[in-house]
Amino acid sequence: MTSQFAALGAGFLLGAGLILAIGAQNAFLLRQGLRREHVGLLCFVCAFSDALLIVAGVLGFGTLVVAVPWFAQLASLGGAAFLFGYALVAFRSAWRGGATLTAAGHKAPSWQAAVGTCLALTWLNPHVYLDTVVLLGAASLRYEDMRLWFTIGAVTASFSFFYALGFGARLLQPIFAKPSAWRILDILVGFVMLGIAISLLR
Repeated sequence: MTSQFAALGAGFLLGAGLILAIGAQNAFLLRQGLRREHVGLLCFVCAFSDALLIVAGVLGFGTLVVAVPWFAQLASLGGAAFLFGYALVAFRSAWRGGATLTAAGHKAPSWQAAVGTCLALTWLNPHVYLDTVVLLGAASLRYEDMRLWFTIGAVTASFSFFYALGFGARLLQPIFAKPSAWRILDILVGFVMLGIAISLLR
């Protein structure tokens, strides 16, 4: 039982450590959480996607990702193009200003559009494959017959983080009652997207 808890805890801590960095996916979910737009659905999409990638890594697909260079290159180019576009949208929003939690005339995107954006930010980012499929997959090898518990720990970390981020964002709403706060957020989101896009091209 002790070894099971050790594997569970190791998976949770490593999964949490890899996912805590502010990335494109996290920035998007934070913004949607502040606006309370399709939050539950998007949290599930992020967490379930992460879970699929973690399981793939534990099952050994990390070696396949490393062995097929063109896959990473294709994902990098597609992801970089998408992130550049998203960064421009964020910068334009910051330039125009006027965004608030209840902006007049604001129309929430459809759940299909929100999920599509979320999936693109997740699956077109090779960094996601590196963290989940390759790194977590390699780390799980240490636990041999306890890899199931390691996987459960890592998946639990993903679900915990994304739901906490999505639904916890509303605690920041008093700050984002001011348009200036939205300008700052959009600028930060734009730079995050731009930085990741540039790193993908490298």
